[in-house]
Amino acid sequence: MTKPTPLALLPLLLFLVLFVGSGLWYQSQGVDFAFYQIQAPVAILPALVLAILLSRGELNKRIDTFMKGVGDQTIITMVLIYLLAGAFASVAKSIGGVDATVNFGLSIIPTSFILPGIFIITAFVATSMGTSMGTIAAIAPIAIGVAEATDLPLLTTVGAVIGGAMFGDNLSIISDTTIAATRTQGCDMRDKFRMNFKIALPAAILVLIWLYFQGSEAHLSEVGDYDLWRVLPYVAVLVLAILGVNVLLVLFTGIVLAGGVGLATMADYSVANWSKDIYAGYTGMQEIMILSLLIGGLGALMKSQGGLDWIVQSIERISRALGAKDGSQRAGEFSISASVALTNLCTANNTVSILINGSVAKDIASRYNVDPRRSASLLDIFACVVQGLIPYGAQILLASSMAKVSPLEVIGHVQYSWVLAVVGLLSIVLAWPKSRRV
Repeated sequence: MTKPTPLALLPLLLFLVLFVGSGLWYQSQGVDFAFYQIQAPVAILPALVLAILLSRGELNKRIDTFMKGVGDQTIITMVLIYLLAGAFASVAKSIGGVDATVNFGLSIIPTSFILPGIFIITAFVATSMGTSMGTIAAIAPIAIGVAEATDLPLLTTVGAVIGGAMFGDNLSIISDTTIAATRTQGCDMRDKFRMNFKIALPAAILVLIWLYFQGSEAHLSEVGDYDLWRVLPYVAVLVLAILGVNVLLVLFTGIVLAGGVGLATMADYSVANWSKDIYAGYTGMQEIMILSLLIGGLGALMKSQGGLDWIVQSIERISRALGAKDGSQRAGEFSISASVALTNLCTANNTVSILINGSVAKDIASRYNVDPRRSASLLDIFACVVQGLIPYGAQILLASSMAKVSPLEVIGHVQYSWVLAVVGLLSIVLAWPKSRRV
């Protein structure tokens, strides 16, 4: 049996140093999107080399361990889902589904409810699309225009968009964070959604009430045209997902339905365009797909050398030092939440932080009798909380650049992320919602 050792974690530390360090350097040079100049799939390569060098045994056996991690069933399933999720989002956006959904929502929202309405529309689109970045890119320009036309507070409006996007990213069954959390914890997406929703909904309701009073004096003079047929693919995906249909079938159905709507309603949309949109969706998932595969291999190497066992033992020692008893669910849940939050601060990527902590969280959940649905929910919640608040995260940077404001100004107005953090912590303290390990 391999002895637990922190040395096995040096490759992960190297990855974080390269990824975060390069971002800090580019930031000091005034480069936009500084933390994304050196992509994570590239920054992880030296870490993989170090992991193989630190491993014991014959070189071929070390490489075999890496390949088994890359080819793990969980990782491969995630890659397939990424491909279909990217294709659906690309096709649905190409046929005008995003604009149609936004305009339809604005057409039925009372003027005094515009600011909460922006949050709701953003949340619905993000839940359906499964991407906070894509949602912000699509809705932020419209929301900023609405803020200018109605004298809504700009920062509050941008914060509502980011908050809604993070709400959807956290809950969506086609979000890479949900995929990573559920696959690493070994639970069903539908069950995780239900557990997650019970925590996210109270936070969203509190934010909606606050937004209502912030934008109750708004006025909207004109709404763009929309075609309800183009909203249908998003509705279908959301309904099928909630009904518990297999996620691969859900996404495939969404791709077919979105393409069918485009072919039927758009004279210049052809099968060739449909094919190109699907492929564009594939390529849009390239980074997270490659990173998922490489992290799978890196995790296998670190686990084989006792690195993950050392983390679990260290967390246990800290929990016991603070007075936690063996089998305490609360101690396990705090450990899972803290580890993924701290990792996200370093990586500025919620999916990466979940992937890195997936195996560790599963071990903690087993030792502390935490329901897998609960551990998956906490992983996703606290990764999204941090991702929605760090000024060097992609979501904050994108929204602030569109609004032409400082990222540091924006983070104080993403009320949903702050409230979700508080509600998430209270759910641990109060042991709510009730769950039992299955």
